[in-house]
Amino acid sequence: MTRTHPPTRGWFALRRFLTAHRAPIALAVLAPSIPELLTGSTPITTLFFDPLLFLIQFAGIVALYGGGALLIREVVVRLHRGWGSILLLGAAYGIGEEGFAVHTFFESTGAPVNAFATYGHAGGVDWLWALGLTVFHATYSIALPILLVGLLYPEARGVRWFSRRGLAGTALVYLAIVTLFAVSTGHGPGPVDAAVFGALAVGLIALALVLPAGAVRLRPGPGWAPAWVLVVAGSLPFDAWTFIDLQSARPLVDAWVAAGVLVAAGAVAWGLITQGGGGDRPDWVEFHVALGMLGILFFWDVLLEFAIPGILLVTAVFVYFLYRLRGRLTARWRAPPRGASTG
Repeated sequence: MTRTHPPTRGWFALRRFLTAHRAPIALAVLAPSIPELLTGSTPITTLFFDPLLFLIQFAGIVALYGGGALLIREVVVRLHRGWGSILLLGAAYGIGEEGFAVHTFFESTGAPVNAFATYGHAGGVDWLWALGLTVFHATYSIALPILLVGLLYPEARGVRWFSRRGLAGTALVYLAIVTLFAVSTGHGPGPVDAAVFGALAVGLIALALVLPAGAVRLRPGPGWAPAWVLVVAGSLPFDAWTFIDLQSARPLVDAWVAAGVLVAAGAVAWGLITQGGGGDRPDWVEFHVALGMLGILFFWDVLLEFAIPGILLVTAVFVYFLYRLRGRLTARWRAPPRGASTG
């Protein structure tokens, strides 16, 4: 007699697999969801009208964004580096995606660069767009999802997720999807541009690999900044980019001034976070920074991009996600600071 298995056996096996790998799966999904679904670049409504097309598109951006985030997070953990290295590697990722995969650094007209094809354009490169998108990917595509997954699953922080074979496989998938995008997208870089941006990416990677973990960290002890300051600090870089984007069609300031505004906003934000947050409640600081980073996207979606199909649905999902995350963190915030006497 042929032995049959209960129909639920496969389901329970899948649940065990998802539970055992929930942290890397969460990062692989969050990494593309924030810059693509929450900005409307990949409309969620495709899921309802053409599920197969959406699954193909989402698989591609999971391989691209998720692969990049997983590789960066794994390298940083293995080499015992910190947030400075994550941001530097995230910037290199931004150059890889926008410069070498989808080639938006070199678009001469049309979406997504629009006015940036002339505003801040020189020598065949959309320099202001390149700066803005490099900062965006370093923060929103890489650092923010890594931060959120760390808050969701604190037990997974500092833990290697991959064997050497798994790490090599992830790298191959990432390189394959970058190559696929590169060969299927026009307006690619010329030899000089490829050399310049390749050198920039290599330099960022090299600096990230040698930067000590403590080079960028929260100030030890209690912080002075209240929650609203951290929220504002988290939103500052995208606030600056929103201003630059809104006035790009009829520029109020020179492109170099706009670039300085973006860099200054990032510097002020980092100073407020690292000096004002304090290291005795790192998860409290991280949550409010994340709230600011996502909150400005919510504002953008509701007031400026509400006409994009499904974007308000995605916004609502992320609002609920933050609400549930805050509930999970409340007990930690009420606990005594590390090193404090319990009586």
